[in-house]
Amino acid sequence: MKFKDMPYERIDFAKAEEELRGLMKELQEAKNGEEQFETHKKFYLLNDHVETEATICQIRHTIDTTDEFYEKEQKYYDEQLPAYSNLRVAYQKMLYESPYRETLEEKIGPVAFKNMEIAMKSVSDEVIPLMQEENMLATEYEKLLAGAKIDWEGETLNLSLLTPYLTSADPEVRRKAAEKQNEYFESVSGKLDELYDKLVKNRTEQAKKLGFENYTELGYLRMQRNCYGREEVENLRRQVKEVFVPFAEKLYEKRRQRLGLETMTWSDEQVFGPEGSPQPEGTPEEILAAGQKMYGELSPETREFFDFMMENELMDVFGRKTKAVGGYMTYLPDYKSPFIFANFNGTSGDVDVMTHECGHAFQGYLAAEDPIREHADIGMETAEIHSMSMEFFTEPWYHLFFGEKNTDAYTQMHLEDAVMFVPYGCMVDEFQHEVYDHPEMTPDERKQVWKRLEREYKPHLNYGGLKFFEKGCFWQKQHHIYSYPLYYIDYVIAQLCAFEFKAWMDKDYQEAWKHYLQLCRLSASKFHTELLEEVGLKTPFADGTIQEIVDSLEKLV
Repeated sequence: MKFKDMPYERIDFAKAEEELRGLMKELQEAKNGEEQFETHKKFYLLNDHVETEATICQIRHTIDTTDEFYEKEQKYYDEQLPAYSNLRVAYQKMLYESPYRETLEEKIGPVAFKNMEIAMKSVSDEVIPLMQEENMLATEYEKLLAGAKIDWEGETLNLSLLTPYLTSADPEVRRKAAEKQNEYFESVSGKLDELYDKLVKNRTEQAKKLGFENYTELGYLRMQRNCYGREEVENLRRQVKEVFVPFAEKLYEKRRQRLGLETMTWSDEQVFGPEGSPQPEGTPEEILAAGQKMYGELSPETREFFDFMMENELMDVFGRKTKAVGGYMTYLPDYKSPFIFANFNGTSGDVDVMTHECGHAFQGYLAAEDPIREHADIGMETAEIHSMSMEFFTEPWYHLFFGEKNTDAYTQMHLEDAVMFVPYGCMVDEFQHEVYDHPEMTPDERKQVWKRLEREYKPHLNYGGLKFFEKGCFWQKQHHIYSYPLYYIDYVIAQLCAFEFKAWMDKDYQEAWKHYLQLCRLSASKFHTELLEEVGLKTPFADGTIQEIVDSLEKLV
């Protein structure tokens, strides 16, 4: 079914909760594990429908943030979902404590039960009002950024539509765009400080009410980290500082020389070379058509997937002034349909949507074949491998987007940018650990922490007089920090795994693709570290893995 034709009906949570309580009663009265599993299949239907309607609302709200109907509906879900989520955890607790647990675990797997254990530790009725407030604060932040009105030579742009000017070949244009962006963030700096301070205090209070010392441990549980913890993450960050930061700094120096600059500022490093960054050829419609040709040739599975996405209009990628910023992939369970949201703006980022977000959506499309819904409950560190690896698997088709002139430059830029991201991603993660370990910090103290981390992870960095960023505020434009706490190291873990796939496909493309498909189909049926081992990847947490990755990449850049 086309997305525009999908009917929307507000979930009556009183009825949904009544139905869920009825299923809980059925679980109690079941005489064996088979009967409980039959009840659990009814839970799948109920929960899928709740998630579908809430997701339709979320998509339509982000497609047009000025739509008053969906704005009110989104507020309704922000208020109602925490209580429903808590009741869902109570249902899962009954499964977890079932006398027929052995039968159920055979059906849905040990990962599901570990995730239930995590969920039970991370919510309670006592924190529902705080979770509701947290949702509303995060929504307020997203709306603040979506509502940016930036004057550009008589035209009013939002942050997404300003992006092409930030990567202009003309250094004066990109400098002016950076100043305009900086001015906007300066104009809302007080509100940004206020919102984040409230979010940190809110999340800390939730953690304390649930028996944790601070939010960090609770955040790990809510990110569903079920097979590794803080120690492994800190070891990864240590290796990145020792091995990856020097490697990335060499690439920044190479970029400075390529640009012919004595001093490279932040607005300069956004572009690949003196002619700017390679831009895709053709209209947005032509980019979509190129994507269809690419996936049609890559494999039978990708051909079927992309045809389904196009036929059912499951991508809203054209930039508009009233859309939310950024991009995402989400899933509509009732229709077994992924959905991609993006803001095409004429830059290479448009092609990234065709590769990265389609990597997510492709895995979601394959996962729909699995009747065990818990297997779709993928940790983000695994989910991002699907997307970041797809960026590399699609390399042979880059010419469809960039033509003969720009394909080599884009291929090189894409690899460079992926390398440069790893230190930044670790910096975002370490910053959040510092913030939630020390929730008493003032807004200014948090900014000092960010400035210190910039010196450790990006020692070359020079903002060139952009005051908002120079004050240690760059992180305030990173919406994950506000809306998805502790969600960022997942990108780093996945990027490192994608580099492993890159090295593999350069030796044997078909063998690498076979194992990538295996990873997609395994979904969350095993723990993250087990998935990597199953498909032949090394975990980035292990000593030496990151050095091996750098050794393989140095041959390519």
